[in-house]
Amino acid sequence: MTAPRPTFNPARALAVRVLTRVLAGETFAAPALDAALAEARLPARDAGLATHLVYGTLRFAPMLEAALAPLLREKTHSKTRALLLAGAFEKLVLGTPPHAALSEYVNVARMARLAPPGLVNAVLRRVERPAETEETRYALPRWLIDIFRAAYGPRADAVLADQLQPQPLWLSLSDEGVRRLEAEGSVVEPGPNGVDRVTLARPLRDTAAYRQGQAQPINPASLSVVDALGEVKGQRVLDLAGGAGVKAALLAARGAHVTSVDVMARKHDAARANLKRLGLYADFLTHDLTRPLEVPPAPLVLLDAPCTGTGTLRAHPEIKLRLTPAAVEEMAALQARLLPNAAAVVEPGGLLVYSVCSVTPQEGQEVVRAFLTEHPEFTAEPLPDLGLPTVPAGEGVLTVPEDGVDGFFIARLRRTEGRGA
Repeated sequence: MTAPRPTFNPARALAVRVLTRVLAGETFAAPALDAALAEARLPARDAGLATHLVYGTLRFAPMLEAALAPLLREKTHSKTRALLLAGAFEKLVLGTPPHAALSEYVNVARMARLAPPGLVNAVLRRVERPAETEETRYALPRWLIDIFRAAYGPRADAVLADQLQPQPLWLSLSDEGVRRLEAEGSVVEPGPNGVDRVTLARPLRDTAAYRQGQAQPINPASLSVVDALGEVKGQRVLDLAGGAGVKAALLAARGAHVTSVDVMARKHDAARANLKRLGLYADFLTHDLTRPLEVPPAPLVLLDAPCTGTGTLRAHPEIKLRLTPAAVEEMAALQARLLPNAAAVVEPGGLLVYSVCSVTPQEGQEVVRAFLTEHPEFTAEPLPDLGLPTVPAGEGVLTVPEDGVDGFFIARLRRTEGRGA
């Protein structure tokens, strides 16, 4: 009698291919995974497994690398490394029965031609959790652990542990959007800051709520940056470094007259498409904000500056695998160039909100402190209630990245009525 042909779940092969590209620094996880899933058209359960494997492996990668290191004597091929990391993640973190994990990944290695099956068999049989240190417990380098401890003090352990959990889907929903999602079988739970935590019954873009402009993905901390501006109805707002225009859309929904500025014109195309879906409108301007911006001053200016993203490690875990202290300093230097140009287009008496989705002091409080020293016509003022836990950070605050909320630095800076220095 012929033995049954070995099989493997295609979700694992897809996850390994995506991980290979992300770990090589070729791409970020979200676009690579979205493209791979769109092409593969896996059943929902398998797509969910692939997603969990990609993000889980990236979140725990530093610990998994430490576990694999004693078993690998020479430089490992990128596909082999990605496959072993995913297999170790299933065995050591997910708790997949060792024999099942071993069988699956040996079959993936052999049948998808991703790695030497004998090597995979030998390594995954023997791999064990490494000795526990803070670096392996939180799957972070020491320098990043120190930054989180300095930022969050006694809350740091909970914050660090939370970065290893799966990221929830956050949606800003209309009442009708909630009803439509629930009618389709999705679960909607009220979250902080008026943003709902949603478990979808189908892909987001296939939901009636999304198609009909009743749902906007946004993290509660990102929405709190908009809240920091206060009342915007009828006001002219400059949304600087506006990216794909999510904050521009939320400002427009609150009745603001928004001009969104970004250096990359292609981001405006995505923003316009999103605004059209939502039934909203904003103006767009392509400009490099390292140079002065030639527009009339506005009463409200938002600069959500480019940053290292250290407040978003739960959603973007590949960041911690690439980031260096030198890169933090480089980004802070860029932000220090952008902030004065943003300030120059704030009208007398107007308000400037500066934010970054990073928890490093260099990108947040130090940039603002240096700016205020050089621009006495601006003063920091307290922020309104943001609807989220925060901790003080120099002249601003940091949102607390727990329970799926991102870490943002936010400062509110008021220009004096006179022109000042």
